[in-house]
Amino acid sequence: MRYHNITKDDMLNGDGLRVVLWTAGCNHGCRGCQNPITWDPDGGLPFDEEARREIFEELEKSYVDGITFSGGDPLHERNVDGVTELAEEVRQKYPDKTIWLYTGYLWEEISRLRIVRSLDVVVDGPFDLETRDVTLKWKGSPNQRVIDVPRTLQTGSVVLYA
Repeated sequence: MRYHNITKDDMLNGDGLRVVLWTAGCNHGCRGCQNPITWDPDGGLPFDEEARREIFEELEKSYVDGITFSGGDPLHERNVDGVTELAEEVRQKYPDKTIWLYTGYLWEEISRLRIVRSLDVVVDGPFDLETRDVTLKWKGSPNQRVIDVPRTLQTGSVVLYA
């Protein structure tokens, strides 16, 4: 797994104050993407122990609400295993912190992946430049859904995050 950045004290990519891991690699190629530099799976830096330590140092802070995985696409074939392991480790060490994930895949395509059991919220679907709406909370276009993962898994139907 490779990454481009670790953002601290982020309030735009999920509820509350968050640390964000921006992964490298995306196959969706959404027109108007805010981060096309992250599309190349060979771009950025190798995710190593120093990067892991940086994330966990941030999560130790009581005022940090959780972590968000973005990119690129955290579920890109070169990222999914590493992001899954990291999400599971975060869930184990910090059960009260929330875990958000942004992906261009639809919930229906990812719902059986192991990682979803560790997530609180998934923002799914490709960005659609034609319907871009800067007033939407936590997403860039109305086709994207902000999904409450635990409730969705419990009910078997997509439940939107309130």
